[in-house]
Amino acid sequence: MAGSSDVKRRIKSVENTRQITRTMELVATSKLKRATDRVRAVAPYSSALASIVGSLYAPELSEKFPLLRRPEKVERAGVLLLTANRGLAGGFNSNLIKEARNLLERLAGEGIETDLHIVGKKGIAYFRFRGHAIASTRIDIGDKPSMEEAESVIAGLRGEFSAGQIDAVYIVSSEFKSAMSTPPRSMELLPIQGGGSGGLDNFILSPRAEIILRKLLPAYLRNSTYRALVENVAAEQGARRSAMKSATDNAGDVLEYLTRTYNRARQGKITQEIAEIVGGAAALE
Repeated sequence: MAGSSDVKRRIKSVENTRQITRTMELVATSKLKRATDRVRAVAPYSSALASIVGSLYAPELSEKFPLLRRPEKVERAGVLLLTANRGLAGGFNSNLIKEARNLLERLAGEGIETDLHIVGKKGIAYFRFRGHAIASTRIDIGDKPSMEEAESVIAGLRGEFSAGQIDAVYIVSSEFKSAMSTPPRSMELLPIQGGGSGGLDNFILSPRAEIILRKLLPAYLRNSTYRALVENVAAEQGARRSAMKSATDNAGDVLEYLTRTYNRARQGKITQEIAEIVGGAAALE
């Protein structure tokens, strides 16, 4: 009954695997709920802040505020790629990496040099394996990004843009539309795009405009980065939940097949033993 024993061992192995994937699915579901709450909390403030900053833009302000600088020609850009530290999340990481590659190729086609900054082990491993130059890496951002971490991620690029060392900043991350819809996207953070009629004449500002903008512009970049981080975490957990649910369902299908195979093998063995007994009894007569 060696064949049946082999099938029985496979059944035990698949059962253990299904238990693991089911547990990972439940953990991802729990983390997804908390991550979704963070996305919903930050979205209104982030959208309002982006709208205000876009409306405040006016060309004459760029002399006072380097973050409002709009270079005539973009020669060098910083690209910030957000990925996960772990896999087992379906196509989550590969989709982000593909989006980053497309962006880098497009910028290169336009004659723009790029500095690649990566958050997450999966993105780092991919580009290092292919020998791509990486300006900076981060692997310490967990499942609960903080505003302080967002500030530390964007501070260097913000400083380079203010100093004129780079002319644009892009961020590649997942857009969290729902747990089932998290497409990758490339967003231009700098230079800031105007969204209104522009200028400070449209606002009554207190205290002085210079004081407000000096605080508002870094806050806008920090908050945009924070929103990208929390959306990325939510998208990762949604992708992992879907991947683990699919794996659990597939394991159930395999178990059903193996159980039928095992039962057929046992029935065949029993039938053979009965035939041997009957044959032996007939021979004795």
